[in-house]
Amino acid sequence: MSQRNDTAIESGSGLFWRATLALCVGSYIIFANLYLTQPLLPMLAQEFEVNALEAGWSFTVSTLTLGLSLLVYGPLSDAIGRRGLMILSIGGTALITLLLSQTHDYSTLLILRGLQGFLMGGLPAIAIAYMGDEYSKKALLIAVGVYISGNTLGGISGRLIGGFVGDWLGWSAAFEVMTLLSVLGLLVFALLLPPSRRFKAQSLHPLAMGRDLLGHLRNPLLLAAYLIGGFNFFIFINQYSYITFVLADAPYNLPASLLGMLFLTYLSGTLGSAFSGKIAQYLPQPLVIALGIGVLICGSLVTLLPSLVGIIFGFLLNSFGFFLAHSSASGWVSRAAPHARASANSLYLVFYYLGASCGGFYLDPFWQWAGWSGVVTGSVFVLGITLSLSLWLLLQDKRHLQAHPA
Repeated sequence: MSQRNDTAIESGSGLFWRATLALCVGSYIIFANLYLTQPLLPMLAQEFEVNALEAGWSFTVSTLTLGLSLLVYGPLSDAIGRRGLMILSIGGTALITLLLSQTHDYSTLLILRGLQGFLMGGLPAIAIAYMGDEYSKKALLIAVGVYISGNTLGGISGRLIGGFVGDWLGWSAAFEVMTLLSVLGLLVFALLLPPSRRFKAQSLHPLAMGRDLLGHLRNPLLLAAYLIGGFNFFIFINQYSYITFVLADAPYNLPASLLGMLFLTYLSGTLGSAFSGKIAQYLPQPLVIALGIGVLICGSLVTLLPSLVGIIFGFLLNSFGFFLAHSSASGWVSRAAPHARASANSLYLVFYYLGASCGGFYLDPFWQWAGWSGVVTGSVFVLGITLSLSLWLLLQDKRHLQAHPA
């Protein structure tokens, strides 16, 4: 019996597809809830009589608490287990979404979104650790790629649901529909995900965890990658928030449903992620990061064209470039970390989500100064810094290869 319980899940087996589908559904629900409010920002601003920056807090407060929660859930799941925490994450997210649909005060909405962000972090912090416990090495490689697609589809779907349902029935109805979808997803997740069979509980060692995190922050190669990932997302995701106000106003006057469709430009990011691994077979990873940032800068400039087609094309370029750089930077972290790679990758995601939560504060003065052209000006300045950091990493990589030839 113990031998059977210790058997790894192999790719192609019924158990593999059952577990992988469950994790994809869970990921889909979490990221659909996270991004639900983005196409609703102009509607929320009008409903609660707040400005663009304050409306954006409904999104950024969730990314802030989600990012911070990643430092809690990973070590906690090592001690008490994976499956129960992931169920709690999805269930708590669904409950908060229901409460949000009944909210009539903006301060309450922000508090609930902050709490929801912390609850959301449970699944993305634990899912890959669950796979690492339960899957064989070959199955893990396949499952991670499928799982990440669930992240992408959840983000796109959340924005489409927010846009179309919000435009049709109002913003609160968008939360109600998402509640029903989340409860359904929770049931599917709980029924399909197999109990852990290979999990081995570990004691919590806060001091050792703190030493590992400080060690990563003192490593200039890792710190550069953290800053690149954080500041790129700092710009990329918040550009989407501000462009919704541009497109909702004259001369475009787009309804929330069409604003939601703008996020289909994320699909070019799927190509960017896929190409990153192939390009890295021929070019150094820091150079691939630099290429991605270069495309992101070009896309930002293209959005200055005074046409809807130009804006859409610019965001297609932005998404491709961002995810090309993001995939390469996260891969660089795994390569550059000399030890405690799990905490090194968690710290990258903390910077990543903290960047998303802070970018609106930085871009808002540029928005107040010169509208969308101001946002692009502020964006290019920050992206110039991350481009410089990636070129510095390239220089360090070349020096390392010269000192340690293969």
